[in-house]
Amino acid sequence: MRNVTVKTGTVEDFLARSREIARRIDQGKELKPEYTLTFEDPADMFSVMSPGRLALFRAAKKEPLSITALAQRLKRDRSSVKKDVDQLVAAGLLDVKEAPLPGHGRQKFVRAVADSIKLQAVVA
Repeated sequence: MRNVTVKTGTVEDFLARSREIARRIDQGKELKPEYTLTFEDPADMFSVMSPGRLALFRAAKKEPLSITALAQRLKRDRSSVKKDVDQLVAAGLLDVKEAPLPGHGRQKFVRAVADSIKLQAVVA
């Protein structure tokens, strides 16, 4: 698992971070694995990182579960949990894997791909 930073920033911030990473690679320095998801607008960040989605992340981090089991655990509608899972998968915070069921069929399990999420927002 990895640590994830979700933050606000400008295109210039992104380019500066990219240049710094390239500089470190050119110098032969070892890079720590990192994953940063940057939003220009804090409102966009908070729409993706809503309280319901954070609760979903925490539940999936405790143990990989099916969408139905997550919905039951969180006492939420299955279709809304499915939409939230899709958003968090697109953001790179959750992963969905298929596994065979004993005896018949397959089932999808949702798991967190990060140990933690660090949220950083600057509102100017």
